[in-house]
Amino acid sequence: MKKETTNNQAELRTDKNHGMERRDFFKILGGGIFIFFRPWNALDLTGQQAGQSKSLPKDYNAFLRIAEDGTVTCFTGKIEMGQGIITSLPQMMADELNVPLEKVKMVMGDTDLCPYDQGTWGSLSTRVFGPYMRAAAAEARGVLLGIASAQLGVPVSQLDVKDGMITDTKNPKNSVSYAQLTKGKKIEKFLDVKPPVEDYTKFNYVGKSYNHSDAIPKVTGEAKYTGDMKLPGMVFARILRPPSHGAKLKSVDYSAAEKIAGTKVVRDGDLIAVINENHDRADEAIVKIKAEYSFDEMPVNDKTIFEWMLKADSSVNIVRSNGDIEAGRQVSDKVFDSEFHDPYLAHTAIETHTALARLEGDKMTVWASTQSPFGLRDGIVRELGFPVEKVRVIAPFVGGGFGGKGESQQGIEAAKLAKLTGKPVMLVWTRNEEFFLDTFHPAGVVKIKSGIDKSGLIKFWDYNLYYSGTRGSDTLYDVPNSKTTHYGQKSGGAPIHPFGTGAWRAPNNNTNTFAREVQIDIMARAAGIDPLEFRLKNLKDEKLIACLKAVADKFGYKPGKSTGGRGIGIALGTDAGSWVAHMAEVKVDKNTGKVQVIRIACAQDMGLCVNPEGAIIQMEGCIMMGLGYSLTEEVLFEGGNIQNRGFDSYTIPHFSWLPKIDTVILERKDKPPQGGGEPAIIAIGAVIANAIFDATGARLFRLPMTPARVLEALKKV
Repeated sequence: MKKETTNNQAELRTDKNHGMERRDFFKILGGGIFIFFRPWNALDLTGQQAGQSKSLPKDYNAFLRIAEDGTVTCFTGKIEMGQGIITSLPQMMADELNVPLEKVKMVMGDTDLCPYDQGTWGSLSTRVFGPYMRAAAAEARGVLLGIASAQLGVPVSQLDVKDGMITDTKNPKNSVSYAQLTKGKKIEKFLDVKPPVEDYTKFNYVGKSYNHSDAIPKVTGEAKYTGDMKLPGMVFARILRPPSHGAKLKSVDYSAAEKIAGTKVVRDGDLIAVINENHDRADEAIVKIKAEYSFDEMPVNDKTIFEWMLKADSSVNIVRSNGDIEAGRQVSDKVFDSEFHDPYLAHTAIETHTALARLEGDKMTVWASTQSPFGLRDGIVRELGFPVEKVRVIAPFVGGGFGGKGESQQGIEAAKLAKLTGKPVMLVWTRNEEFFLDTFHPAGVVKIKSGIDKSGLIKFWDYNLYYSGTRGSDTLYDVPNSKTTHYGQKSGGAPIHPFGTGAWRAPNNNTNTFAREVQIDIMARAAGIDPLEFRLKNLKDEKLIACLKAVADKFGYKPGKSTGGRGIGIALGTDAGSWVAHMAEVKVDKNTGKVQVIRIACAQDMGLCVNPEGAIIQMEGCIMMGLGYSLTEEVLFEGGNIQNRGFDSYTIPHFSWLPKIDTVILERKDKPPQGGGEPAIIAIGAVIANAIFDATGARLFRLPMTPARVLEALKKV
């Protein structure tokens, strides 16, 4: 099972929204059966109904094809960036169509061949696209059974399907294959009565573990990323960047750059670039440009940002509320008031933003490392004035995104330069550019006031969140009096963030879970109740309770005070429709403040788990990535000047940090599948912070928990 990369350069006409004309689709792909379906009838990420959102198509917008040789192809606007949907989506389709898994191919992220998709994020591919894809496959199976019924002369109820072969159950010799039914035909057919999807008890592939189908090409170097591509006449580009987000270009002298052999300087307003057929000479030329800037910097830095947010003139939005906070305070025996700080974080995907653009005649084609091929296509249409049918975006393998490759600025820049020069242009951001132009995880402040009665029951929960997102801010625990308030930027008001911010794996849930679960731990300790028992005492959510019990069993948890500088922490949360609970053991060096994570266990309820092996990989990846935001990662800045521009000053997790990791995926085959690419990261900061307290008595309220901050907290013990 291997990702099918399409290099077909034929032009496909599209409507002004998103879909291609069906006759062109047939013309390009030949005979076979095509099923058209709507995968976005569910709520989109903004909570709008699909029909109400201007960004979503009104026409049928996804395609499934069964070719004349029996090969099944799923066309999806989703992209593969390591999350494994190139493997799990075929598992689902193979079971619905009753075909061999190796017969299912994927065509992904090609705006001329695939249906519109808003982007690959939010752990939506399996839990939203997947069910609609299954429904389409079930309909395709129903269509084929109907055709076979007429051809074989028996009722549909007398037919059975296995490995793409439809057989008369009363006469096994009377049979026909999918390939035979579709050979030489172009069939566009719908069923008025939609058949049910396959019962989970009949799955052959879903629920079984498979290695990612692109694993071997990736480890051998066969897999092609955007930066691996070459085109005749291709030139490399470097773009002049300002030193700060608060800088404005005053003057520029690029005469020295033009003296570098083979170099041409291209300018379009403030876009100034050098191009050269030789990559090294382009690098040499860009530093020869002399530019002067004026500066209008925001008076804030990484040390003052939290006070800056608290003093800002903010909009106030009560996200949710129940009961009476003051009444809860009155019946509380102990009241707790805490403030938590979370910094800006970079995405640090190993593959930097990369794009290759080519203009042939009046058709622009862009290959790009992007999480949103259609978003990039629409951006090129908007910025360059091309008709939508004259822009094609193709996303090869993407080397990590984590929410940071949704904007795809590099694709628009490459397209502009290709239009200006008439040459294919390769643009690869340097690591310096990657840090400077990142849309960072936003910094934020969380203030919590809460109270418990004499028995250890939570009586009120007043949660206040400043300038970070509300994802994961649900109270989760059974609290009779609670309120969540979000403080954000006023419409038309002065900006709070001095540079761009955006989604970062499980956007903002890390912030909220850190604050909530540390506050819960504070209350448990004050109540003199074991942190596990305290959570179970205050929970009614059966899924969270099940996850807690499962992780405690896997971890071998026993209540009691740890000794010898080692501590155990507990944390839980929900994200992308999944429930998670973590336990961690850490060792703290009280002389240096260094924290070593010894082991982490995670239990996850994600509904139907399509590919357990793939899910475990995602859980382990989340845990390792979570060590970074917990212990070292932090963007340092002064105004709009990003001060850490590389891995020498921004430390991501090292292989040497790897703790012992245990995972548990709860058996939920009868439930809908949920997200698996993000949930396991959300509680890592909290579980480590709580383990540090268990080991040392030091409570940390700010991420990352660097040695210096651990030592500072130890002084207060």
